[in-house]
Amino acid sequence: MSELITAELVDLDLSAETKNDAARSLAERMVAAGRVTDLDGFLADVAAREAQMPTGLDGGIGIPHCRSEHVAVPTLAFGRSGRGIDFGAADGPADLIFLIAAPAGADDAHLTILSGLARRLTDPEFTAALRAERDSAGAAALIRGERDPASVVSDAAPSAASGVPSPDVSDTAPDEPFRIVAVTSCPTGIAHTYMAAEALESAARSEGVEISVETQGSAGFDRLDPAVIASADAVIWAHDVEVREKARFAGKPVVDVGVKAGISRPGELIAEARGKAERGEITALAEGPAPDGSGGGAAGGDRTHIGVRLRTYLMSGVSYMVPFVAAGGLLIALSFAIGGYEIAGAKSVADHFVWGEADSWAALLNQIGSAAFGFLVPVLAGYIAYGMADRPALVPGFVGGAIALTIDAGFLGGLVAGLLAGAVVMAIQRVKVHPTLRGIMPVLVIPLLASIAVGFLMFIVVGKPIASLQNALTDWLNGLSGSNAVILGVVLGLMMCFDMGGPLNKVAYAFAVGGLADPTSGSLKVMAAVMAAGMVPPLALALATTVRGRLFTHTERENGRAAWVLGASFITEGAIPFAAADPLRVIPSVMAGGAVTGALSMAFGCTLRAPHGGIFVVPLIGEPFLYLLAIAVGTAVSAALVVVLKGTRRTSPEAAAAPGKPKASVAA
Repeated sequence: MSELITAELVDLDLSAETKNDAARSLAERMVAAGRVTDLDGFLADVAAREAQMPTGLDGGIGIPHCRSEHVAVPTLAFGRSGRGIDFGAADGPADLIFLIAAPAGADDAHLTILSGLARRLTDPEFTAALRAERDSAGAAALIRGERDPASVVSDAAPSAASGVPSPDVSDTAPDEPFRIVAVTSCPTGIAHTYMAAEALESAARSEGVEISVETQGSAGFDRLDPAVIASADAVIWAHDVEVREKARFAGKPVVDVGVKAGISRPGELIAEARGKAERGEITALAEGPAPDGSGGGAAGGDRTHIGVRLRTYLMSGVSYMVPFVAAGGLLIALSFAIGGYEIAGAKSVADHFVWGEADSWAALLNQIGSAAFGFLVPVLAGYIAYGMADRPALVPGFVGGAIALTIDAGFLGGLVAGLLAGAVVMAIQRVKVHPTLRGIMPVLVIPLLASIAVGFLMFIVVGKPIASLQNALTDWLNGLSGSNAVILGVVLGLMMCFDMGGPLNKVAYAFAVGGLADPTSGSLKVMAAVMAAGMVPPLALALATTVRGRLFTHTERENGRAAWVLGASFITEGAIPFAAADPLRVIPSVMAGGAVTGALSMAFGCTLRAPHGGIFVVPLIGEPFLYLLAIAVGTAVSAALVVVLKGTRRTSPEAAAAPGKPKASVAA
C-alpha cells in the first residue's frame, strides 16, 4: 500500500456525524492531493455503491468504496471518529473509516486494496494500534505496513484515542474458522451448477469450514457480499463457463476447476484451497485477460492449458445461447403444430392479424420464435468473446456474429467471430495506456477499435471461406444416408451420454441447434438424434432402479423415480447422481444405449424441429413411432448393461455405503 496512502490522507479527528459527511471529508483530502478530479461526481459514485449494500464491518469498521471515472489513481484515505458513525454493521457504529477510491477501469486494484485491508482488519492488534496512534504520518505508515502494530499498542492504552472501546485481544477465539467463497456455473446453469454448490457446502460443513457459494445459474445470480469476499481465506471456482466479474476475487488464492470436480471431489478442492492459502499463493486477476491470455483464470492453475480455455470460452457462448434456443425453437415448433409447416411463409402479423383465426396466432408464434432464433449466432459470438475478455468484448462479438449471418457464414461463422473478437480485445487490453484514458478504454476505445478489426476480418478476410465451409457442411448433412447417417448418429449419441450435460454433451447439442437456424432435412435428423440420445441416460437408470432395485441404494432408488420425468423431458443431467456414485459401470452403459438410439434415429430418418421438449414435442417429430422405438431400445440396452455390471459387485450397495465400515472391494 506504499502508494495508496500518505499522511495528508489521514484524519485522526474525524468530526463527521454521518457516513455521507465522513465520505465527503475524506474525499476532500483526496481532491487536495490531486487523486480525485471531481468531488461531487466521486461522492455520487460512493453513494451509489453504498446504496447497494452497507459497507460496515463488525468491530467498529467502515469501508466505503467505489470505482469512479473521477479517480486518477487508486487511493486510500483513513479517518478516525471519536463518536462513531453508522455504516450499517450489525454490532453498531464504526470509529475506523477507510475510503477506497479506484479508477473506473481498475477493478483489480480496487479489489486488491479491499481484500488486503480486510485481512489486516481481522487482526485485533492492528485495529488497536490504529485506535492508539496519535500521529497522521504514523497512522499512514502503520497502514502501509511500515510500522509494527505491537510497538504502537505498547506506547499507549488501546482505547486512548477513541471513545469506542477496542476489542479485547484476549477474548478473541484462538482458532478462527477457515473461510472460503466459491462460484459454481455450467453451460445451461440448471443441474451441475447447483449440484456442485451443494457438494461444496456439504463437504465444508463436515470439515468445519465456513463457505459461501455464488451459483451463476440460468436464473441469474446473487453476488456475494464484497465484505464476505474480502474476509475469505481462499476462493474455489468450479465452472465450465467463464466466471462473471472475476476481478472481485483479486488478491486471493484461487482453486480453478471444472464444475464436475466440484460435484465429485469437493473435499479435495477445499484441502487444495487451504494449502494454497497457507503457502500464500495469491492469484493476480484482472477484469480482462490474465497476462498469459487465460482470461483472468488462476495463474498457474489447472485451467491454463489452451484446450481447456478454448472449451471454457465456447461453453460460455453456448450457455447464453441456450435460452434463445429454448424459447425461439419451442415457439416455432408450436406454430407448426397449430398452423402446419407452411405457416413459415405467412405475411407479417404486424400487417395481417385476425384475432379469431388460428393461422394468425400460429404466424404470430412463428414470427416471435424466428425473431428469437435470429439472435442465436450473434449471442453465441458475443458471449464467446465475453468469456475471453469480459464486457469490452461484447460489442465486437455481437457485431461479428451479425456479420456472420449477413454473409451466410452461419453457426461456424459465429464461432469464429466470437474467437476473433475475444482475441482482438485481449490484444488491445495488453497495450499500456495513460491513466487518464483508462476510464474510457472499456466503454469506448476497445469496443470501437475491436469492432472495426472484427468487421474487416469477417467481411474481407475469413467470412467467405467460412461461408463456403458452412454450405459444404449443410450439403453433407443433406446428403447423409445409409451407413454414413448411422455412424454420425453413433458419434452424436456417444457425445450426448459421455458427460451427461458436460462439455461434450453441449458440443453435440450446439452442433444440432446450429442447424435449426437454417433448417434442412439433414440438420433436422441431427436434432432428432441428439435429443433422443440425450433422453436415454436418466430413462435407463430409472428403468434399472425399477427392475433391480436391490442393486441400488435407497437414495438412488428415490432418484430413479425422479429420473423418469427428467429423462422424458430431455434433461440428461438426471443421470449424474448415478454416474458420480459408480462411473465405471454407469457411464459406459449409458454411452452404449445412447449410441444405439442415435444410430436408430438416423437410420429411421426421424426429424425434429424443436430444440427441446422430450416426449412433449412428439407431435412435431417426423416418424414419431419409430423415434419412440429408438429411445425405448437404447433405454433397454443401457438399463440391461447397468444391471449386469452392477450385479458383479460382491457386496450390496447399502453395505458398501454404510458409515463406519470399510469399502468392500468390487469386481472389475
